[in-house]
Amino acid sequence: MKIAVTGSIATDHLMHFPGKFAEQLIADQLHKVSLSFLVDDLVVRRGGVASNIAYGMGKLGLRPLLVGAVGADFADYRSWLERHGVDCDSVYVSEVAHTARFVCTTDDDLNQIASFYAGAMSEARNIELEPVADRVGGLDLVLVGANDPAAMIRHSQECRSRGYAFVADPSQQLARMDGSDVMTLISGAEYLMTNEYERSLLETKAGLSADQVLEHVKIRVTTLGKDGVEISGRGIETLHVPVARDVVPEDPTGVGDGFRAGFFTAISWGLGLERAAQVGSLLAALVLETVGPQEYDVRSDDFLKRFADSYGDAAAAEIHPHLPA
Repeated sequence: MKIAVTGSIATDHLMHFPGKFAEQLIADQLHKVSLSFLVDDLVVRRGGVASNIAYGMGKLGLRPLLVGAVGADFADYRSWLERHGVDCDSVYVSEVAHTARFVCTTDDDLNQIASFYAGAMSEARNIELEPVADRVGGLDLVLVGANDPAAMIRHSQECRSRGYAFVADPSQQLARMDGSDVMTLISGAEYLMTNEYERSLLETKAGLSADQVLEHVKIRVTTLGKDGVEISGRGIETLHVPVARDVVPEDPTGVGDGFRAGFFTAISWGLGLERAAQVGSLLAALVLETVGPQEYDVRSDDFLKRFADSYGDAAAAEIHPHLPA
């Protein structure tokens, strides 16, 4: 199955300030703040929703097609992704902007001061999907993930016009969209992905009830945090899949991306919705147990054992033939 994953590609620069921001701020001088914090730690992590999802698919043995916009500084990141099974030949490289970047400093009270530089991501609206399909001999599924909003709209419109099955996955960009944009993004989608809060926000912005949303999309997948995943759709009974068992949480960054990677990998294996949600939930658990969205590994024997512990031996037997050696 040929899956194109579109969306943001970014790096995260995370720093720690050994003190409290509040002690450095003077209440009656906040209108002219000029501060510099000496930090004692810097961690640079690979991120971005599209690259996180593609990485997870690669770890499960797929060869996903990453589609997004980056700067010339993407070379090392590209090598990392390609080593982990991701096809980066359709990534658009800006001639003028750097790869998107999140820069964040956290103090001892876990307060944060952060900036997000969109950079090359704003040029993702220049990307056309047809050359991607021509290069690989067609596309079976396009995941339209959080990105430059104009790019998301363009990708969904092109999927409809060219007959590509697609996933509408607006995520944090719902806040940037009005009702018209939401309807343009989701109409005709094979799958709609949101968390519980985003589900309500989407319905409010689009002016639709839950049942009315299903008149525009085929299958709706809603992640519920510790309460698992709910799947509803036209002509199917609503499913509820619990989270994986015995998870030791470490860092929630990228957990939703991990779920999507596992879910759509299992769909590409030809498995049903329940099994796909279970694979997604276990991959999300691996992300949650690791600091950083692309620092985990998938060891087939361990994955299979944990899968059986969470979802039963019969379910594990179904996924066993598909796991990478």
